Amino acid sequence: MTPARDHLVWDWNGTLLNDLSLVVQATNVAFASAGGPSVTVDEHRVRFRRPIVDYYAEMLGRAIDAEAFGALDRIFHDAYRAGLTSCALADDALAAIAAWPGSQSLLSMWFHDELVPTVHTYGLTPHFARVDGLRATVGGGHKAEWLEKHLAELGLAGESVVLIGDSVDDAHAAESVGARCVLYTGGLSDPAALRATPHPVADTLTEAVTLATHLP
Repeated sequence: MTPARDHLVWDWNGTLLNDLSLVVQATNVAFASAGGPSVTVDEHRVRFRRPIVDYYAEMLGRAIDAEAFGALDRIFHDAYRAGLTSCALADDALAAIAAWPGSQSLLSMWFHDELVPTVHTYGLTPHFARVDGLRATVGGGHKAEWLEKHLAELGLAGESVVLIGDSVDDAHAAESVGARCVLYTGGLSDPAALRATPHPVADTLTEAVTLATHLP
């Protein structure tokens, strides 16, 4: 079947890459450095949101200025990098990529210079017309502006695009450019929060691709 929207943008963290446990572990390292609480996987999925500084402020019980957030972000990423080799792709990531009949690309909010070689390590680079990560020194913001830039580099209009991701922020980014979105429950977000949106929701990546193929 030829989809009505022929380009698929994949999210990376929590979608193609199964890194939920590592993200929570690294988050707890950052919280501990500031005298904060430890969160469980379920707590993190329910309470996490972007901008991440707001999530950190809630969990630490105080306002977090730019300098403090920058320090916490560095601690998080150092802990994340230390455990990255333990992460596998989602169980059906390769099958889902193979099932999409159109062109594909990848957009992540992880740092670009680290994302590109990591995606290559998993053998996925040939599948994507473009791989983009965050071109900034501190993370934690929204995805919308980066999706706009990603599509501009590809020469694509949002109306031709479907995004598959694991967060409400992915959905907001898709909406901002006129794209459609399928949300995946196997990642970093609370499935109930995803199902509360007007977007289609899938429990597997192959199901997400099937839904994306049939979107108007």
